[in-house]
Amino acid sequence: MSKKAGKSYLLCVNNKGYEAALEPRKLYQVLPDELAAARGYVRVIDESREDYLYPQTRFIPLKLPLAARRALARAS
Repeated sequence: MSKKAGKSYLLCVNNKGYEAALEPRKLYQVLPDELAAARGYVRVIDESREDYLYPQTRFIPLKLPLAARRALARAS
C-alpha cells in the first residue's frame, strides 16, 4: 500500500485467548512485518495501544475506501 493510500486495517473475528487485548468485530491498525507474516502472524496495535503479534487467523483483511481510511486516520 502506498503512503498516500493510508494505513491498513484488519477486522478481529476471534479473540479467544486474547480477550483483554482484542475485541471481536473491531478494526485494528496493522503494521508491516514481513517476518511475522511469513510465520503466520500479524502485528497490530491492540487495546493497550501498543503493537503486538497475533495469529493471522484472528483477523480478516479489509479493503476500505479512501474516505474511510482518511476518517480512521483523523480519529487516531
